[in-house]
Amino acid sequence: MTGDGIRDDVITEEPIDTVAALVAEAGIAARRLRQVIARLTDRERPPGGLDDLVREHAVPRRTVEALLRAAGPDLDGPLLRPTAVPRYRERFGYDDLHRPRRAPDLTAVIAAAPAADHSLDHVSATAGTAGRRAVWLDETFDLTGAHLVCVGDHDLTSLAVRRVNPGLRVSVVDVDDRLLDYIAAQDPEVDCWHADLRFGLPPALTGTADLVFTDPPYTPEGVRLFVGRGAQALGDRTNGRLVMAYGFSPLTPALGLKVQRAVLDLDLVTEAILPAFNRYHGAQAVGSASDLYVCRPTPDTWRALDRRLAKASINIYTHGGQSLEGRPGGAHLPGALAPADVFGGGPVAVRSGAAGVDLTGDPGPWLLRALLAVNAERLTLLVPNRHPDLADAASQAALREVAGAKYTLRYRRSTPDPDHAIVEAAAAGAGDPAAWLLTHAHGKLGNVLRESLIRGSGGTLTKNEARAEAARLLDRPAWLDARLLDLPRPAVLRLVRASRS
Repeated sequence: MTGDGIRDDVITEEPIDTVAALVAEAGIAARRLRQVIARLTDRERPPGGLDDLVREHAVPRRTVEALLRAAGPDLDGPLLRPTAVPRYRERFGYDDLHRPRRAPDLTAVIAAAPAADHSLDHVSATAGTAGRRAVWLDETFDLTGAHLVCVGDHDLTSLAVRRVNPGLRVSVVDVDDRLLDYIAAQDPEVDCWHADLRFGLPPALTGTADLVFTDPPYTPEGVRLFVGRGAQALGDRTNGRLVMAYGFSPLTPALGLKVQRAVLDLDLVTEAILPAFNRYHGAQAVGSASDLYVCRPTPDTWRALDRRLAKASINIYTHGGQSLEGRPGGAHLPGALAPADVFGGGPVAVRSGAAGVDLTGDPGPWLLRALLAVNAERLTLLVPNRHPDLADAASQAALREVAGAKYTLRYRRSTPDPDHAIVEAAAAGAGDPAAWLLTHAHGKLGNVLRESLIRGSGGTLTKNEARAEAARLLDRPAWLDARLLDLPRPAVLRLVRASRS
């Protein structure tokens, strides 16, 4: 093994295959290795020797030696033989390495995006920043064929990177359903997932990413949570990277130290910091700018990661009721389930009688997710009085349209606590064809939707026909093995309507 964890003892029949195996093992960090190979094909500017290759491409000597040893039979002095050059250039993407990359202009896309939610610490990055991030990521990492997970994406970095490299698979996980629906409309190839990261990452994303990008809330708790969930998303635990935007005021270095310690507490190593890389419309307290951090995991990262994240605080933001100074909640339902009980694990089923859920700290999306997650005959949910799903008759009707096949809903504002309202949910029975879908929100969606369609058809659809229809309705292969709970709200509504048609 080299110092980068790259095997130097691979034996195959063809030298180019041996080189390819070394490059593949470097994952998204293989770009510099490909640049070394490209240099070996340049007869107009041949390298002066091993020292030049190491210094020019910032690749450890042992790694360069392994590449040269693997390519040995195809080498003629310091260069590849002329007859081998075309094969190596094609195999290792010579043209891609040298193609000019232009930052996309997302000015209009950003202007049309959903308004910032300051309770979620949304501060919009400039269009120039989104484009600069995309180009830098594609020039730094081997993105083609890789999987990027954006942990939160109010800045629309996902759309910018996809425009620079359409061969990249991108997933976005966010708590803002408006944003997820907007991103999906702009680029249907981006997989969008709903999650409140305080309660976990969508299971379908765990261990799938090569690269993670996040611009988290600028608190120690927020950074620890978002970066930690990003680490859970990494599939390549050796070469994967976590890229984070974070800034602090030069007037408050102690806060910057606290945040950097939060990253270190996850046993991540920071291998680069690009100062003032990101610029914002707002955030003037930190100079409307933030640095770009590049972190990578160590073997110790995984030993206590889940345990550390299990203690995530509800108060992670700098503004609103769930800021560090906020006091969400304050009301109490005796014996009620807490949000962590509802969203932090598997299916929640109350086989008989009634159950309560205390959602007094609900920032908006918890109510619907609780109705999906809990199966009970009767359910009482305590929510903020100004909850967006109770704001007016249209909002209440919209919630009923999504969840009405599972629960009959009643809203009561007249409670002893004027700051909160009660939602009463009674099991609606199985008469609605969408009921099966909603009562199996934790199951694999492909299987659940298939069964829902069969039931809705009165048994006229065969399993194969229903399976094909489910795949068509889901529209995204990644959703077949996902849970209904993890889909954006508009997607849940579309599936409810489809189950009834």
